[in-house]
Amino acid sequence: MEEMENAMVQKSGGARLKKGGKKPLIVIGIILAVIAAAYLGLCAYAGSLEVFFPNTTINEVDVAGCTVAQAAERLRAELPGRQVEFYLPSPDKTGDGVSAPEGDTLYDEAPAATVTYRDLGVTEELDYENDAQLVFDLAQVRTGFFTRGWNYLGCLLGSMGTKGITLEPEEDIFQSQMEQLSGQFSKEPQDTAYTVDENGLQVTLAQNGLAVSADALAEDTKLFFSSVISEDPGRIYVADAQILPAKTMTAQAIHDATAGDVKNAGYDAATDSIIPERIGAEFDVTAAQAALDAAAPGETVTLDATVELPAVTAEELEGVLFRDVLGQCRTHVSGTAARINNVKLSAAACNGVVLNTGDVFSYNATTGQRTTAKGYQAAPAYVQGETVDEVGGGVCQTSSTLYYACLRSNLEITERYAHRYVPAYIDWGMDATVSWGGPDYKFTNNTNYPIKIVATYSGGYLTIKILGTNVDGTSVKMTNEVLSTTPWETVYKDDDTLPAGTEKVTTTPYTGYKVKSYRNVYDANGKLISSTYEATSDYKVRNKVISRGPALPETPASGGAEITEPQDPATGTTVPDTPDTPTTQEPQTPSEPQTGGDGTTIIVVTPEEPQ
Repeated sequence: MEEMENAMVQKSGGARLKKGGKKPLIVIGIILAVIAAAYLGLCAYAGSLEVFFPNTTINEVDVAGCTVAQAAERLRAELPGRQVEFYLPSPDKTGDGVSAPEGDTLYDEAPAATVTYRDLGVTEELDYENDAQLVFDLAQVRTGFFTRGWNYLGCLLGSMGTKGITLEPEEDIFQSQMEQLSGQFSKEPQDTAYTVDENGLQVTLAQNGLAVSADALAEDTKLFFSSVISEDPGRIYVADAQILPAKTMTAQAIHDATAGDVKNAGYDAATDSIIPERIGAEFDVTAAQAALDAAAPGETVTLDATVELPAVTAEELEGVLFRDVLGQCRTHVSGTAARINNVKLSAAACNGVVLNTGDVFSYNATTGQRTTAKGYQAAPAYVQGETVDEVGGGVCQTSSTLYYACLRSNLEITERYAHRYVPAYIDWGMDATVSWGGPDYKFTNNTNYPIKIVATYSGGYLTIKILGTNVDGTSVKMTNEVLSTTPWETVYKDDDTLPAGTEKVTTTPYTGYKVKSYRNVYDANGKLISSTYEATSDYKVRNKVISRGPALPETPASGGAEITEPQDPATGTTVPDTPDTPTTQEPQTPSEPQTGGDGTTIIVVTPEEPQ
């Protein structure tokens, strides 16, 4: 019977519930009701609080359990003294494709500066009460009833308590600090530099520079102050710095610049400045490059080098430049106005010329071609032994005066030629003839210091001085020795154009001489150090030529024939007749020419030779 009843129940309503099946649902419902009631209570409790929820921080300042006023005081007490670190891009690694991918920025490991919030304008004077109230209102007041409880729980569990405010620094303090930091962070690029001294070759590697503007720095800093939550608390990474690339030099380039001839410090007349010395350094380029590659940017590396130092440095030269008169010569200038003009012009061309160590002076290159366009005039000169008017006649007196001054300065004579005939304005063997396209006068500055030519004309005299630096007090005196003398002869030449029975001297005579000159060097005490042969000057003889007209008819006469006196081609004055047998000068042992009180050569003779 029971089996039939059970079958009928299953058919009509399915399986039978076991007794007590509703109890779990009731329990769950009760639990949920309790939880809901508790949450409602929590929400009510959270809404009633006048302090910050647990684990609440404002800009990393703990304000949990604080009233708004208490939180404001904590912010005022802690924030101004908090420090912030500024980090700069590494200019020698950023975006180089090796240390960092192209376009990526690497920052220096150490901060470029550490400053307080107060230095940046976040002072105690800010309105922290308003900031604290704002955070409190947003987090605990302006939220809904049910949200307050949830927020409370989040703060309690530590996941929702981090709060932040945007700090507004005092503008004047902030901008002043930005300008200061901008100047501190910006740096000029440092190109590869090297110095050479007796210790070797020191190379300082190139280092890129940075340009950090105050505006860009302010933008990065204000972004930091506006961030509620920072990934790097207390750190500002300057993002807008501009990298300034430096110029680099390879070991080969340094070798090319330092190897070779040593050069003393010199002088640049165009800029009136001293030219630095050049030091010679020879080293292994491959080994040097390896040492440079292993060094860090800005690091100084000492390379093993064989160093040759110059005799004179720029520092030394500055105090002794053109300090002394090495030598000088003074000659009397006579002749026509045109000749005197030419002497003045050629002297002016030489005046002020500066020669550094090893430089070679060329008279023709310095004066250039003597032309009328430059102001030169026609004056008596010798062309192939004949006296003619030539543009520039007389310039040989300038070259000769300069030559004698160079000898007295103990300079190296590179090229010099004696005149064809013995000159009268300077001592024998001390002259130097020149001609455009022909003979030139050259000398070399063989001293360790720059020299300057000073040429002046005054009162009928040409004075040339060589300025330089005399470090040992030596001086030079020139002497000569006459090796031979060749007297001139009188030669008669018929000239039908002359009146009958008259004679005229058409060629003035010169005695021929062969002369040796000597350079005598004396120390500061006047003791002879050396006497060396300088040059041999072979002056040609020129006969006296008398032109005579046709003979007179043989008639008794009470007087003799008229003879026209010769005229000096340079001065136009009458030249007294010279005996057919001139007085010869005996060979001399080295003797000195006439000198003035200052030791300068003074020759006051009307020149027989136009040049």
